[in-house]
Amino acid sequence: MQANAGWSVNGKVPPKNQRRGGPLSIVIGILFSLASCADANSEAREGYVEVPGGRVWYETIGSRSQDGIPLLVIHGGPGFGSCTYVSTLTEIAEDRPVIIYDQLGAGRSDQPTDTTLWRIPRFLEEIAELRTALNLDEVHILGHSWGGTLTMEYMLTQPTGVRSVVFVGPLLGTERWVEDARFLRAQLPDNLQVALQEGEESGRFTSPRYLEATDSFYARFFVRSQWPPPELPGCESDTGPNMEVYRYMWGPTEFTATGTLANLDRIGQLPDLKVPTLFVVGEYDEIPVETVLEFQELVARSIVEVIEDAGHMVHIDQPALFNAAVRNFLAGIDPP
Repeated sequence: MQANAGWSVNGKVPPKNQRRGGPLSIVIGILFSLASCADANSEAREGYVEVPGGRVWYETIGSRSQDGIPLLVIHGGPGFGSCTYVSTLTEIAEDRPVIIYDQLGAGRSDQPTDTTLWRIPRFLEEIAELRTALNLDEVHILGHSWGGTLTMEYMLTQPTGVRSVVFVGPLLGTERWVEDARFLRAQLPDNLQVALQEGEESGRFTSPRYLEATDSFYARFFVRSQWPPPELPGCESDTGPNMEVYRYMWGPTEFTATGTLANLDRIGQLPDLKVPTLFVVGEYDEIPVETVLEFQELVARSIVEVIEDAGHMVHIDQPALFNAAVRNFLAGIDPP
Protein backbone atom coordinates (compact mmCIF):
# COMPACT_ATOMS: atom_id res chain seq x y z
CA MET A 1 0.00 0.00 0.00
CA GLN A 2 1.04 3.61 -0.41
CA ALA A 3 2.76 4.73 2.77
CA ASN A 4 1.89 8.38 2.22
CA ALA A 5 -1.74 7.38 2.59
CA GLY A 6 -1.04 5.79 5.98
CA TRP A 7 0.18 2.30 6.67
CA SER A 8 -1.03 -0.85 8.32
CA VAL A 9 0.02 -4.41 8.91
CA ASN A 10 -2.35 -6.54 6.87
CA GLY A 11 -5.05 -4.02 7.71
CA LYS A 12 -4.12 -3.53 11.38
CA VAL A 13 -2.43 -0.43 12.76
CA PRO A 14 0.15 -1.45 15.39
CA PRO A 15 -0.25 -0.14 18.93
CA LYS A 16 1.60 3.06 19.67
CA ASN A 17 4.11 1.28 21.89
CA GLN A 18 5.26 -0.70 18.83
CA ARG A 19 5.91 2.43 16.77
CA ARG A 20 8.25 5.33 16.88
CA GLY A 21 8.88 8.50 14.96
CA GLY A 22 11.94 10.34 13.79
CA PRO A 23 14.64 9.38 11.34
CA LEU A 24 16.17 6.06 12.25
CA SER A 25 17.66 2.92 10.85
CA ILE A 26 19.03 -0.33 12.13
CA VAL A 27 21.92 -2.39 13.00
CA ILE A 28 23.08 -4.65 10.39
CA GLY A 29 20.34 -7.02 11.12
CA ILE A 30 22.82 -9.45 10.11
CA LEU A 31 22.05 -9.18 6.48
CA PHE A 32 21.22 -12.34 4.83
CA SER A 33 19.93 -13.79 1.74
CA LEU A 34 17.00 -14.31 -0.48
CA ALA A 35 16.46 -16.83 -3.14
CA SER A 36 13.80 -18.88 -4.73
CA CYS A 37 12.24 -22.24 -4.77
CA ALA A 38 10.35 -24.43 -7.14
CA ASP A 39 7.35 -26.68 -6.75
CA ALA A 40 6.89 -30.10 -8.31
CA ASN A 41 6.02 -28.55 -11.70
CA SER A 42 9.07 -26.32 -11.87
CA GLU A 43 12.52 -26.91 -13.20
CA ALA A 44 15.71 -25.93 -11.43
CA ARG A 45 18.71 -25.09 -13.61
CA GLU A 46 22.03 -24.27 -12.07
CA GLY A 47 25.61 -23.63 -12.98
CA TYR A 48 28.54 -21.25 -12.64
CA VAL A 49 29.40 -17.92 -14.18
CA GLU A 50 32.92 -16.50 -14.35
CA VAL A 51 33.16 -13.12 -12.63
CA PRO A 52 36.11 -10.98 -11.52
CA GLY A 53 37.87 -13.05 -8.86
CA GLY A 54 36.35 -16.48 -9.52
CA ARG A 55 33.10 -18.30 -10.25
CA VAL A 56 29.66 -17.65 -8.80
CA TRP A 57 26.98 -20.30 -8.54
CA TYR A 58 23.44 -19.59 -9.73
CA GLU A 59 20.13 -21.39 -9.94
CA THR A 60 17.04 -20.55 -11.97
CA ILE A 61 13.67 -21.58 -10.58
CA GLY A 62 10.50 -21.84 -12.65
CA SER A 63 9.17 -23.44 -15.79
CA ARG A 64 11.03 -22.86 -19.04
CA SER A 65 7.70 -21.98 -20.66
CA GLN A 66 7.19 -18.92 -18.49
CA ASP A 67 7.03 -15.61 -20.32
CA GLY A 68 7.32 -13.26 -17.34
CA ILE A 69 10.39 -11.05 -17.06
CA PRO A 70 12.82 -12.80 -14.68
CA LEU A 71 13.39 -11.74 -11.08
CA LEU A 72 17.05 -11.59 -10.02
CA VAL A 73 17.45 -11.97 -6.26
CA ILE A 74 20.47 -10.43 -4.52
CA HIS A 75 20.98 -11.95 -1.09
CA GLY A 76 22.26 -10.30 2.05
CA GLY A 77 25.42 -10.76 4.06
CA PRO A 78 28.14 -9.93 3.24
CA GLY A 79 29.50 -13.45 3.22
CA PHE A 80 26.17 -15.26 3.59
CA GLY A 81 24.67 -17.39 0.82
CA SER A 82 21.23 -17.70 -0.70
CA CYS A 83 20.16 -21.13 0.53
CA THR A 84 17.62 -19.91 3.09
CA TYR A 85 15.39 -18.91 0.19
CA VAL A 86 15.48 -22.09 -1.83
CA SER A 87 12.14 -23.15 -0.34
CA THR A 88 10.46 -19.77 0.05
CA LEU A 89 9.76 -18.17 -3.34
CA THR A 90 7.64 -20.88 -4.93
CA GLU A 91 4.65 -18.69 -5.68
CA ILE A 92 6.70 -15.95 -7.32
CA ALA A 93 8.32 -18.62 -9.48
CA GLU A 94 4.89 -19.62 -10.77
CA ASP A 95 4.74 -16.37 -12.74
CA ARG A 96 8.32 -15.89 -13.92
CA PRO A 97 11.80 -17.37 -13.67
CA VAL A 98 13.48 -16.50 -10.37
CA ILE A 99 17.26 -16.41 -10.39
CA ILE A 100 19.24 -16.74 -7.19
CA TYR A 101 22.99 -16.76 -6.85
CA ASP A 102 25.67 -16.89 -4.21
CA GLN A 103 27.93 -13.87 -4.28
CA LEU A 104 31.64 -14.54 -4.63
CA GLY A 105 32.94 -15.65 -1.23
CA ALA A 106 29.62 -17.15 -0.15
CA GLY A 107 27.66 -20.39 -0.40
CA ARG A 108 28.53 -22.58 -3.37
CA SER A 109 30.52 -19.89 -5.16
CA ASP A 110 34.31 -19.74 -5.05
CA GLN A 111 35.72 -18.39 -1.80
CA PRO A 112 39.03 -16.65 -2.49
CA THR A 113 40.94 -15.00 0.35
CA ASP A 114 42.07 -11.88 -1.52
CA THR A 115 40.51 -8.99 0.43
CA THR A 116 40.85 -6.63 -2.55
CA LEU A 117 37.87 -8.48 -4.01
CA TRP A 118 35.52 -7.37 -1.25
CA ARG A 119 34.66 -4.02 -2.81
CA ILE A 120 31.23 -2.80 -3.88
CA PRO A 121 32.34 -2.04 -7.47
CA ARG A 122 33.49 -5.66 -7.90
CA PHE A 123 30.13 -6.94 -6.62
CA LEU A 124 28.44 -4.69 -9.21
CA GLU A 125 30.62 -6.20 -11.94
CA GLU A 126 29.38 -9.58 -10.70
CA ILE A 127 25.77 -8.54 -11.32
CA ALA A 128 26.63 -7.29 -14.79
CA GLU A 129 28.41 -10.55 -15.66
CA LEU A 130 25.43 -12.60 -14.48
CA ARG A 131 23.01 -10.57 -16.58
CA THR A 132 25.18 -11.03 -19.64
CA ALA A 133 25.77 -14.75 -19.13
CA LEU A 134 22.10 -15.48 -18.45
CA ASN A 135 20.75 -13.16 -21.17
CA LEU A 136 18.86 -11.01 -18.71
CA ASP A 137 18.25 -8.13 -21.08
CA GLU A 138 15.15 -7.24 -19.09
CA VAL A 139 14.94 -8.03 -15.40
CA HIS A 140 13.33 -7.17 -12.09
CA ILE A 141 15.78 -6.98 -9.18
CA LEU A 142 15.12 -7.84 -5.53
CA GLY A 143 17.74 -6.97 -2.93
CA HIS A 144 17.50 -8.08 0.70
CA SER A 145 19.43 -6.35 3.47
CA TRP A 146 23.05 -6.05 2.21
CA GLY A 147 21.56 -7.13 -1.11
CA GLY A 148 19.57 -3.90 -0.94
CA THR A 149 22.88 -2.03 -0.70
CA LEU A 150 24.08 -3.67 -3.90
CA THR A 151 20.74 -3.07 -5.62
CA MET A 152 20.90 0.63 -4.81
CA GLU A 153 24.52 0.93 -5.87
CA TYR A 154 23.78 -0.91 -9.11
CA MET A 155 20.82 1.31 -9.94
CA LEU A 156 22.99 4.40 -9.45
CA THR A 157 25.09 3.17 -12.40
CA GLN A 158 21.94 3.61 -14.54
CA PRO A 159 21.78 0.10 -15.98
CA THR A 160 19.45 -0.59 -18.90
CA GLY A 161 16.64 -3.12 -18.88
CA VAL A 162 15.78 -3.03 -15.16
CA ARG A 163 11.98 -2.91 -15.02
CA SER A 164 11.58 -2.54 -11.24
CA VAL A 165 13.35 -2.96 -7.91
CA VAL A 166 12.25 -4.51 -4.63
CA PHE A 167 14.07 -3.58 -1.42
CA VAL A 168 13.55 -6.01 1.47
CA GLY A 169 14.75 -4.64 4.83
CA PRO A 170 17.53 -2.77 3.00
CA LEU A 171 20.81 -1.50 4.40
CA LEU A 172 21.13 1.94 2.80
CA GLY A 173 23.02 3.83 5.49
CA THR A 174 25.27 2.30 8.14
CA GLU A 175 25.02 5.11 10.68
CA ARG A 176 21.25 4.97 10.66
CA TRP A 177 21.24 1.18 10.66
CA VAL A 178 23.31 1.15 13.84
CA GLU A 179 21.17 3.92 15.31
CA ASP A 180 18.10 1.76 14.85
CA ALA A 181 19.91 -1.19 16.40
CA ARG A 182 20.42 0.86 19.55
CA PHE A 183 16.73 1.69 19.61
CA LEU A 184 15.75 -1.97 19.32
CA ARG A 185 18.31 -3.10 21.89
CA ALA A 186 16.70 -0.76 24.38
CA GLN A 187 13.60 -2.98 24.20
CA LEU A 188 15.51 -5.98 25.59
CA PRO A 189 15.47 -6.79 29.33
CA ASP A 190 18.02 -4.80 31.30
CA ASN A 191 20.29 -7.80 31.99
CA LEU A 192 20.61 -8.52 28.27
CA GLN A 193 21.38 -4.90 27.48
CA VAL A 194 24.12 -4.97 30.11
CA ALA A 195 25.55 -8.18 28.63
CA LEU A 196 25.73 -6.63 25.18
CA GLN A 197 27.37 -3.49 26.49
CA GLU A 198 29.94 -5.42 28.52
CA GLY A 199 30.77 -7.68 25.60
CA GLU A 200 31.38 -4.76 23.28
CA GLU A 201 33.49 -2.87 25.80
CA SER A 202 35.64 -5.92 26.54
CA GLY A 203 35.72 -7.33 23.02
CA ARG A 204 34.46 -10.69 24.33
CA PHE A 205 31.98 -11.25 21.52
CA THR A 206 31.83 -15.02 22.04
CA SER A 207 31.21 -15.09 25.78
CA PRO A 208 28.11 -17.08 26.84
CA ARG A 209 26.44 -13.93 28.22
CA TYR A 210 26.99 -11.99 25.03
CA LEU A 211 25.78 -14.84 22.82
CA GLU A 212 22.68 -15.31 24.96
CA ALA A 213 21.86 -11.63 24.57
CA THR A 214 22.36 -11.63 20.81
CA ASP A 215 20.20 -14.74 20.49
CA SER A 216 17.43 -12.92 22.33
CA PHE A 217 17.75 -10.02 19.89
CA TYR A 218 17.64 -12.32 16.88
CA ALA A 219 14.56 -14.15 18.19
CA ARG A 220 12.71 -10.84 18.42
CA PHE A 221 13.88 -9.05 15.28
CA PHE A 222 15.62 -11.47 12.93
CA VAL A 223 13.62 -14.72 12.72
CA ARG A 224 10.54 -14.65 14.96
CA SER A 225 8.97 -17.95 13.94
CA GLN A 226 11.79 -20.08 15.35
CA TRP A 227 15.26 -19.20 16.61
CA PRO A 228 17.61 -20.72 15.78
CA PRO A 229 15.76 -21.32 12.51
CA PRO A 230 15.48 -24.89 11.24
CA GLU A 231 17.58 -26.10 8.34
CA LEU A 232 15.56 -25.27 5.26
CA PRO A 233 15.36 -27.30 2.05
CA GLY A 234 18.26 -26.29 -0.16
CA CYS A 235 20.65 -25.68 2.72
CA GLU A 236 21.73 -29.30 3.20
CA SER A 237 25.11 -28.74 1.55
CA ASP A 238 25.57 -25.12 2.54
CA THR A 239 28.98 -24.38 4.01
CA GLY A 240 27.72 -21.67 6.35
CA PRO A 241 28.61 -17.99 6.42
CA ASN A 242 32.02 -16.74 5.41
CA MET A 243 32.78 -14.70 8.50
CA GLU A 244 36.05 -13.42 7.08
CA VAL A 245 34.13 -11.49 4.43
CA TYR A 246 31.52 -10.39 6.98
CA ARG A 247 34.09 -9.06 9.43
CA TYR A 248 36.15 -7.37 6.72
CA MET A 249 33.19 -5.52 5.24
CA TRP A 250 30.95 -5.08 8.28
CA GLY A 251 32.67 -5.78 11.60
CA PRO A 252 32.98 -8.24 14.49
CA THR A 253 29.33 -8.32 15.54
CA GLU A 254 25.82 -7.44 14.53
CA PHE A 255 26.02 -4.18 16.45
CA THR A 256 29.54 -3.02 15.60
CA ALA A 257 30.32 -1.60 12.15
CA THR A 258 34.08 -1.23 11.77
CA GLY A 259 34.62 -2.64 8.27
CA THR A 260 34.66 -1.12 4.81
CA LEU A 261 30.90 -0.43 4.97
CA ALA A 262 31.25 1.78 8.05
CA ASN A 263 30.72 4.99 6.07
CA LEU A 264 28.07 3.71 3.68
CA ASP A 265 25.23 6.19 3.08
CA ARG A 266 23.02 6.21 0.00
CA ILE A 267 19.80 7.40 1.64
CA GLY A 268 20.12 10.86 0.13
CA GLN A 269 20.30 9.35 -3.35
CA LEU A 270 17.00 7.47 -3.11
CA PRO A 271 15.26 10.24 -5.15
CA ASP A 272 17.47 9.19 -8.07
CA LEU A 273 15.50 5.96 -8.45
CA LYS A 274 13.25 6.28 -11.49
CA VAL A 275 11.83 2.77 -11.83
CA PRO A 276 8.81 1.28 -10.00
CA THR A 277 9.97 0.52 -6.46
CA LEU A 278 8.61 -1.67 -3.68
CA PHE A 279 9.86 -1.62 -0.10
CA VAL A 280 9.09 -4.72 1.99
CA VAL A 281 9.65 -4.72 5.74
CA GLY A 282 8.70 -7.05 8.57
CA GLU A 283 6.44 -5.72 11.31
CA TYR A 284 9.26 -6.42 13.79
CA ASP A 285 12.16 -6.09 11.36
CA GLU A 286 15.68 -5.16 12.38
CA ILE A 287 15.09 -2.09 10.25
CA PRO A 288 12.03 -0.44 11.81
CA VAL A 289 8.94 0.23 9.74
CA GLU A 290 9.23 3.97 10.36
CA THR A 291 12.69 4.02 8.79
CA VAL A 292 11.43 2.27 5.66
CA LEU A 293 8.54 4.72 5.46
CA GLU A 294 11.09 7.52 5.37
CA PHE A 295 12.89 5.77 2.53
CA GLN A 296 9.61 5.41 0.65
CA GLU A 297 8.86 9.11 0.90
CA LEU A 298 12.07 9.82 -1.00
CA VAL A 299 11.16 7.65 -4.00
CA ALA A 300 8.42 8.89 -6.28
CA ARG A 301 5.43 6.56 -6.61
CA SER A 302 7.05 3.85 -4.51
CA ILE A 303 5.10 1.44 -2.32
CA VAL A 304 5.62 -0.05 1.15
CA GLU A 305 4.35 -3.47 2.20
CA VAL A 306 4.55 -4.34 5.91
CA ILE A 307 4.57 -8.08 6.56
CA GLU A 308 2.66 -9.07 9.67
CA ASP A 309 4.48 -10.76 12.58
CA ALA A 310 7.76 -11.02 10.69
CA GLY A 311 11.32 -10.12 11.54
CA HIS A 312 14.16 -9.28 9.18
CA MET A 313 13.94 -12.67 7.46
CA VAL A 314 10.41 -12.11 6.23
CA HIS A 315 10.66 -14.92 3.71
CA ILE A 316 11.17 -17.40 6.56
CA ASP A 317 8.64 -15.95 9.00
CA GLN A 318 5.81 -15.31 6.54
CA PRO A 319 6.58 -16.85 3.14
CA ALA A 320 2.99 -16.71 1.85
CA LEU A 321 2.53 -13.03 2.70
CA PHE A 322 5.97 -12.20 1.36
CA ASN A 323 5.34 -14.03 -1.92
CA ALA A 324 1.98 -12.32 -2.33
CA ALA A 325 3.42 -8.84 -1.78
CA VAL A 326 6.21 -9.27 -4.32
CA ARG A 327 4.10 -11.22 -6.77
CA ASN A 328 1.32 -8.62 -6.83
CA PHE A 329 3.78 -5.78 -7.26
CA LEU A 330 5.51 -7.45 -10.20
CA ALA A 331 2.19 -8.41 -11.80
CA GLY A 332 1.20 -4.75 -11.84
CA ILE A 333 4.25 -3.96 -13.97
CA ASP A 334 4.65 -7.16 -15.93
CA PRO A 335 1.45 -9.29 -15.90
CA PRO A 336 2.21 -13.03 -16.07
